[in-house]
Amino acid sequence: MAERPVLRLPDPVLKRVADRVSAVGDDERALARDLVDTMRVSPACVGIAAPQIGVSIRAFCMDVTGHKKADSCHGEVVLFNPEIVLARAAEVAREGCMSVPDLTGNVPRATEVVVRGLDPSGSVRVIEANAFEARALLHEIDHLEGLLFLDRVTSLTTDVFRRQTYEGQPKRRR
Repeated sequence: MAERPVLRLPDPVLKRVADRVSAVGDDERALARDLVDTMRVSPACVGIAAPQIGVSIRAFCMDVTGHKKADSCHGEVVLFNPEIVLARAAEVAREGCMSVPDLTGNVPRATEVVVRGLDPSGSVRVIEANAFEARALLHEIDHLEGLLFLDRVTSLTTDVFRRQTYEGQPKRRR
């Protein structure tokens, strides 16, 4: 288990469609632990995808526990080969990303989702989420498709902003 460095744009791994996992084994479970460790040591981080740590496979971890915008909350989630089963009720809200640390953007996303994938034991897990947790799931799945939140904004000139920091407060990262 180890924290890994987070890749930043323009690293080409971030723009590549990640490969599916054929089976969840020891290597995948080790990756899951590294994803969680990296998320936990990153201030205000609620999720990270494998491509962000240089591994181009379809895996991510997420935990919105305690986030003020969360309604549904499934705690710590690690999924391999996630698929969106349902996505509805779009809303525009501000997002940021550890791979684009100096910017945030207004991104339209579904506010209700159902996502299916494999957990670290190899079992199928289905998650029904709404509000901020739905947004976080879709953000991480986008990473597996080679997409960043910048690819989802309507306008790079009106919907993207420099991240603001306040003295004594760390940058908020997602």
